[in-house]
Amino acid sequence: MQKNLLSRLQRWILILSATFFLLMSIARIFTFCLFNTGAFSWKSFLSVLWMGFRFDARDVGIMAILMLILGAIKPLHPFRKKLGKTVAYILWFVAIVLFTLFYAFDYGHFAYLDVRLNAQALDFLHNTRISLGMLWETYHVIWVLLGMILFIWLSFFLVKYTHRLIAQSADMQEPYRKRRGLFSILYFLLFGFGIFGKFDQFPLRWSDAFSLNSDFNAQAALNPFQSFFSTLAFRQSTYDVEKAKKYYSLMANYLGITHPDANHLNYTRHIVPDSSLSATTYPNIILVISESFSAYKSSLFGNPLNSTPFIDQLATKSIFFDHMFTPGFGTARGVWTTITGLTDVEQNKTASRNPQIVDQQTIINSFKNYGHYYFIGGSTSWANIKGLLENNIDSLHIYEEKNYTAPRLDVWGISDHNLFTEANKVLAKQNRPFFAVIQTADNHRPYSIAAEDLNTFKKVTVPNDTLLKYGFTSNDELNAFRYFDYNVQHFIETIQKEPYFNNTIIAFVGDHGLVGNADALFPKAYTAQGLTKNHVPFIIYAPKLVQPAKHSMIASQVDVLPVLAGIANIPYTNTGMGRDILHVKDTTQNMAFIFEGEQQQLGLLKHQYFVTQPIGKPDKIKIFSMENNAPVPKNALTDSIQKDMQLWMQAIYETTRYITHHNKKNSNK
Repeated sequence: MQKNLLSRLQRWILILSATFFLLMSIARIFTFCLFNTGAFSWKSFLSVLWMGFRFDARDVGIMAILMLILGAIKPLHPFRKKLGKTVAYILWFVAIVLFTLFYAFDYGHFAYLDVRLNAQALDFLHNTRISLGMLWETYHVIWVLLGMILFIWLSFFLVKYTHRLIAQSADMQEPYRKRRGLFSILYFLLFGFGIFGKFDQFPLRWSDAFSLNSDFNAQAALNPFQSFFSTLAFRQSTYDVEKAKKYYSLMANYLGITHPDANHLNYTRHIVPDSSLSATTYPNIILVISESFSAYKSSLFGNPLNSTPFIDQLATKSIFFDHMFTPGFGTARGVWTTITGLTDVEQNKTASRNPQIVDQQTIINSFKNYGHYYFIGGSTSWANIKGLLENNIDSLHIYEEKNYTAPRLDVWGISDHNLFTEANKVLAKQNRPFFAVIQTADNHRPYSIAAEDLNTFKKVTVPNDTLLKYGFTSNDELNAFRYFDYNVQHFIETIQKEPYFNNTIIAFVGDHGLVGNADALFPKAYTAQGLTKNHVPFIIYAPKLVQPAKHSMIASQVDVLPVLAGIANIPYTNTGMGRDILHVKDTTQNMAFIFEGEQQQLGLLKHQYFVTQPIGKPDKIKIFSMENNAPVPKNALTDSIQKDMQLWMQAIYETTRYITHHNKKNSNK
């Protein structure tokens, strides 16, 4: 008698899992070969297959674990109870039908739009008659349906045949039966790992496919299940082309578009170097995206708790923008805006999580012949930021926790002190110009401070009422803010000793601010209207390259890269909403757009006013003073100002929505 190491259920699951895994792999090979329009590359092909295997393993693993759970319920065991066999057959039949439908529609969708099936396909149901007519006239629908029916029949026959065959065989033999539970646990772990997808802090995500450096490779590596369900939450992510056209002339003038085209909605600006300045020295750029660098908590803005003494001194030697606002709140939104020059206008989730808009242009790529680097203490897998970065920044080198020798501090990875040290180790070895982004994290809960730094960094203790008066919720938060300042000092003092320092521009900008009470420092509208979470410092330090200056005009996070490119005096292409506000003729017209997705509210800062309005409710607009606590008087002048600001607010919102969906890095639009 044959000795079976596995139970009948385990063997059945293994056979069917292997079968469907093989079918999905064959489908991927077919997709790659059928739709690939470029030169064939074994390296790309094998990379796509390996990435695709991992996505397929997730779907196979889900079905396998579902069957294991079914088998763990005695009345529903597929080999011991008739009811269990019936339920298992029903589940497999439904799975096969879904499998067939998804893959059939996926091939049609890929052939039609060059992308995997995604949730936007549901919009075709709004015009069912037209959509069905298009299908009927384009494809051999009858033959496709017959093929689908045949595939479903053959697949279901395989399910029943393998069940019948295994049911007639012996079950797990002694002494293996005593280890049935152990084998079940191993099965759970095996398929569970298949679902998780990789040895990492974060699971396999759709954005990992975009590390393959090609849109087609990324699409081929995904499967229709991953693509569809990853985009389902973003089905309402769209734009209104007619509204974009309505505001085009207004926005074209504001953005400085030299060749406006209202029909094709051209937003591209090709900026040439300023000939009145000396030729560029191709300076290095270090952009520090600073976690929760909230303006009112910093002593830069008069906070008496002296939270940033070193940065205060640094600002006096730098270009310092004291009216910089982030359009949104949250690190993912802040990184998106900084990199793309576009406000994240997704209402339910962040734009970085939306596979349909992952492809974006960035001014960083205009720094030609530069090395591109991104340093983070933890991982870029959170919020699918990795997909945004790797898919859009040319030849990007990402350094994460796993790449450093420094020990882990907390959930956010290594300490910022060590992050700055590790970044400098890499940058000091470069023999060509570089553009480096360093993303800090310690100024965030759990407010960790590395033990090795406590010899030189001294914590302070402040009475609770004083903390609350000046915007802090605890001494831990205050000390974390001070620790950020300490780490910036360490970084600046370290790189000042490096040969590359004299030709380097170092910029600091907050990813976002923080909600809190700033009444002791700013007009009440900052606190009451939540602008404390948007107001951040923007500091550009380059003592050998720029003259110190303090600017109080309105600035937005979308302006960061245009300003840096302008200082570097390089030719660059700008397709976003930012402007080089150091070189615009009239800064009195500067504006900062605010978008609160969760609250579905728009806002705009211009001059000394701030207006807010719920999305789609123009009659609910409100206006506030950013200069004092007095209510804005209602008269002809303020009515005119409010109307003008509402117009601009809607124009920026609709234009941003449109550009976000038409800003692919290889497009000239």
